[in-house]
Amino acid sequence: MTREEIRTLVLRTFARIAPEADLATLDPKADVREALDVDSMDLNQFVLAIHDALGVDIPERELPKFFTVDGAVRELEARLSKEK
Repeated sequence: MTREEIRTLVLRTFARIAPEADLATLDPKADVREALDVDSMDLNQFVLAIHDALGVDIPERELPKFFTVDGAVRELEARLSKEK
């Protein structure tokens, strides 16, 4: 899976969690908790959706790496490359 495909998946997943958010203007370095007004339950839904889509397990202690779009993409890219 390419970096761009991962980014698309991350954005599409956040769009389902925060449908009112304008993801086109979202700064990829912004904390999504503030930028999209998501809470811990929303982030858990994000993690579960990513797991369902990619089969990647994300331990709770690793969740801060997913607080930004760039961080989520970077972490998923690293996890997927380890699985090869």
